Amino acid sequence: MSGVAEKEHEARERRVRHPLLLAGGIGCYVLAAITGIFLLTDDYGPGLLVPAWTVHAVLLALLVRKLGAVESSAYAALFIVLTSLMCVMVADLAREDLTLQQRGEKVTATVVKVWRDPAQGRKARDYHYALERREGGEVQGPPLTTPSGLYAVGQEITVIEDPEGELKPRTGQADATGDALGAGAFALAALAAVGWMAWRGSDAARRRDARKRPGASARAYGTLTGDRSTPREQEEKLREALRSFPTDRRGYIKVSPESYPGLTHQRAARIAWETGLRAEAVGNRGSWRFGETVVEEVPRE
Repeated sequence: MSGVAEKEHEARERRVRHPLLLAGGIGCYVLAAITGIFLLTDDYGPGLLVPAWTVHAVLLALLVRKLGAVESSAYAALFIVLTSLMCVMVADLAREDLTLQQRGEKVTATVVKVWRDPAQGRKARDYHYALERREGGEVQGPPLTTPSGLYAVGQEITVIEDPEGELKPRTGQADATGDALGAGAFALAALAAVGWMAWRGSDAARRRDARKRPGASARAYGTLTGDRSTPREQEEKLREALRSFPTDRRGYIKVSPESYPGLTHQRAARIAWETGLRAEAVGNRGSWRFGETVVEEVPRE
């Protein structure tokens, strides 16, 4: 088991040493996922898109963890998924605007019927308008929709009509520039989150390397307590504590990190794992807690 663990440790360290390459691959995956789901939005409904987003979120969480900043990976993956979703939604609006720009026709129409969505609790009830051309014939496409009652039966309005009847008629101008810029901003936010996690993972690795060497706090502890033990001796002391200390009512063994100034929390987690325990990452309140099961495990060295 120890040999397998060492191989996993070496593989993780290799990944962290090449954060730019890994982050670039994750960024390409994010862009590919956004593009793929965007292309599916016209042909498939929520029945397919919801599972697609779920699979995307799971894969993304697994990939982001490999950047090294394990504690923040779930939150980063959630942020990237949300910004990707917003990017697809805004890009879909931009596609509609662009389509109307290219083939839409301005027509003067008369409102012939007005109705609202049925009441469903506190859900907003949109207004819908059936339109008829001034020269005769229905305006092509679904009915015009507004969030509030803007028009009355018999009123004439100017709308942009889709001759193929696929898109709703729209008042005003069909300009895709703003939506396209918005979609690009959301995509950049998702990529920035990937870059941030790469930086976090790389920076965390450097801090771990620095903490492996006894620093000022370790020397101060040794001066105040007279404890001149080496990191290896402290490791043996921690192993003995994990074997002999009693558990609290929640099943945790608590130790004071000040007693092990030469060890990092990640190194302590490795030692605990070798004894069959796991290190708790949250809610320690100044202590290190170890148990057979934990809420969030500290990444091991």
